Amino acid sequence: MDEKESLQDFYRRVPKLGAGTGQLNNSGAGHINVFSRDKCRLISPYMRRDFYKVTLIIGEGTLQYANKWIAIDRPALLFSNPMVPYAWEARSEEQKGWFALFSESFLFNGTPSTSLRESPLFRVGSDPVFFLDTDQLASISDIFQKMEKEMNSDYQFKYDVIRSYLHLIIHEAMKYNPANSFERNYNSSERIASLFLELLERQFPVDFPNAPLEMKSAKDFAAHLSVHVNHLNRMVKKQTNKTTTEHIADRVLREAVSLLQHSDHSISEIAYSLGFDNPAYFTNFFKGKMGVSPNRAREARA
Repeated sequence: MDEKESLQDFYRRVPKLGAGTGQLNNSGAGHINVFSRDKCRLISPYMRRDFYKVTLIIGEGTLQYANKWIAIDRPALLFSNPMVPYAWEARSEEQKGWFALFSESFLFNGTPSTSLRESPLFRVGSDPVFFLDTDQLASISDIFQKMEKEMNSDYQFKYDVIRSYLHLIIHEAMKYNPANSFERNYNSSERIASLFLELLERQFPVDFPNAPLEMKSAKDFAAHLSVHVNHLNRMVKKQTNKTTTEHIADRVLREAVSLLQHSDHSISEIAYSLGFDNPAYFTNFFKGKMGVSPNRAREARA
């Protein structure tokens, strides 16, 4: 997989696209931006943590998930959950369309009534690709063009307008039939292991108390990758000689050490942010790995 690209990195890579709208909170409640796909990479992993994405793909290519893929050979609408990694591999030089990058708080104007990850289009295990006929393509293209125009306008309430357009795209897609032409990757151990490690790393640094650790077990990761937990365990062990549980524990430990050394959060706050139900469990985990208690480790910092 390619090196991770944060939202800040993205705006640095294409500053012209983000000019005037590239700040991470540009709309009062959350973040939204709309871009043309003619600036997209031919090989592009989606790695922007906490940002959902709706893409109108005009161009040929392949969407690769952990253990399945789908050929895009005609206009398609793609919905991306930030915790379900995928990669786009273009098959045609010409790539057109648009994509909207947004936070959950933007879509719900800061007061979500439910988690977007539970919606039919964004939830884990859904089929997020919709092939469009001529009329659907014209309709969705028109909405994206209007969104892009509003992004560049000086209208005081333009983000309310854009939010309405985004909701309209979502509701239009819910009327469509999802693609049913996914193919299975049968020799995908390297890809699955790579995506597991990517997904593990994507949870850090933890954003406590706004976003404590969400995936804490191999079962959690398997669900997000749409593979059976036993299959995930075999693939990760085969590729890395370490179990998924060992990888998770090692990464949690590294984050715990960092928080103890570089933050003023209490031991209890650190424990809960890292997914421990009880500070005592965290203390036992940390002492078992490091040989000293969290308090002693914090006292030893420079």
